Amino acid sequence: MKLFGRIASLAGFSLLVSFFAVPIGLTLLFGGHAEWMPVLIGAFVGFIVIVGMSIFNVKRRAVFYGVPIAIVFIGCVVAVPALYKLTKPVVATSDVDLYEYAPNEPGSKAVDLGRPASFHVEQDFPIIDGATALYPVYAAFAQAVYPKQNYDPYNSAVMSNRTGSAYENLLAGDVDIIFTLGPSEAQRARASELGKELVLTPIGKEAFVFFVNKENPVKGLTQAELRDIYSGKLTNWKEVGGNRSKIRAFQRPADSGSQTALEDFMDDVPIMKAPTEEVADLMSGIITYVADYRNYDGAIGYTFRFYSESMIGNNNIRLLAVDGAEPTVETIRSGAYPITRELYAITAGSNNPNVDAFIDWILSDEGQELVEKTGYVGINSAAH
Repeated sequence: MKLFGRIASLAGFSLLVSFFAVPIGLTLLFGGHAEWMPVLIGAFVGFIVIVGMSIFNVKRRAVFYGVPIAIVFIGCVVAVPALYKLTKPVVATSDVDLYEYAPNEPGSKAVDLGRPASFHVEQDFPIIDGATALYPVYAAFAQAVYPKQNYDPYNSAVMSNRTGSAYENLLAGDVDIIFTLGPSEAQRARASELGKELVLTPIGKEAFVFFVNKENPVKGLTQAELRDIYSGKLTNWKEVGGNRSKIRAFQRPADSGSQTALEDFMDDVPIMKAPTEEVADLMSGIITYVADYRNYDGAIGYTFRFYSESMIGNNNIRLLAVDGAEPTVETIRSGAYPITRELYAITAGSNNPNVDAFIDWILSDEGQELVEKTGYVGINSAAH
């Protein structure tokens, strides 16, 4: 009976400790901190073991202290790789202060013509929305021709709600023009369901780029190699002249501009399932899919040249050459860089009387000058 009592005591104590440990574990798992779970489990088991040895009167000090310490140590060792990744810099995909580009603000980064525009809209100006990466250029358009007032980047007649939301706003009739890349198949289908026609007017060109950690020795890839990576056929950097390291090819959420660009680039080649993180905001119920572009050695991601170099400006990544051509304004213009995408002003039917005239002005020399000054390639100067 004495043995049974000791076992019962240990079981009861274990249940008591579990009462506190389980909520902590669930918080770590669902709070995005799963990398600490091995440490928690090691500490939990080690604590139970040392209590158990006390109950069973284990006298040898080496065993009494050594075993629990070893268990905790093993938990820490298991956690080290995941914890180490947390020390690596992260390439933000949306952490851009759009207020820096807001029209008419003192010191705004939105470029200026340096002279009055030949076209002005004082009333009934089109409500515009668009992709984060294009906000600097259409903020410059508005700064040149719209009334001189403040325009909040997230809630005004000149705003940026990112690609997916911009399409939703356009199809709902809440905005007159959006500035994005071309629509995904799902966005085209949604427009068709609503009986609306998406009218795409090219206003400029940009490079779709792939990037790696700056320490990755691979400087460039071919289009075929990139397709092999994103189809899952090519899995180790050693196969393309790099280190012996697993390739971690990250993706963006469906219907985002860059994910649509990847789908266009892959053409008929199936894209493998992505190791993306799904983050749930329990306060609002909104689920946001976030691509983890953490720069450990095997990572590769994609974005757009201007967004990466000028809006994010992260020095821990390097844009890859493709088919031997670096992504620059010159190679976009000449056509030497092989993966370019047109930037569009997109409408879906609007009663605003100034929409067509505004788009015509964007295609004029003045509008195209702002495209070039911002850092993109004008539609008329790009090679076809």
